[in-house]
Amino acid sequence: MRLLVLCTHNSARSQMGEGWIRYWSDALGLPAEIFSAGTEATLVKPEAIEVMREAGVDISSHTSKTLFDLPDPWNFDVVLTVCDGAKEACPVYPAKTQRLHVSIPDPSNGALEGWRKVRDVLKWTTRYLVVDLLQGRLPSETVLSNVVGIQRPSSSPASEPSRIEASV
Repeated sequence: MRLLVLCTHNSARSQMGEGWIRYWSDALGLPAEIFSAGTEATLVKPEAIEVMREAGVDISSHTSKTLFDLPDPWNFDVVLTVCDGAKEACPVYPAKTQRLHVSIPDPSNGALEGWRKVRDVLKWTTRYLVVDLLQGRLPSETVLSNVVGIQRPSSSPASEPSRIEASV
């Protein structure tokens, strides 16, 4: 399985998404090739690296790239766009490619707390995606968007939506 997380020129969200999908795929046993890209190549934001490191996921070696920097850029099973600009700019893929979109807010130019919120939204959204892929299904955009809206107590970062717990 080949997965792509796509964002616009702010590739921090796609880099964070790639980091989480790699983490969950390794932890849960999903064999996959995972990539991220932006519609433009920019720097991986230091804030993204820092907040992901806080959560135990190292994206410091990730590089920002465009679709054209990826091997076989038109051959993906799932493309997840994580910002509205990428959804609009995303190229047309072959019929076999499943496209999903979740609107993740842009934390750029904000405090680390905003970056942490984006990190946590991506954490649970990507876990939900990986769990469903392991079970041979693709979640709907509506389901993934509902995961994004779940409020988790800040004192309990290990807690997660009960549907995910029940499905593992």
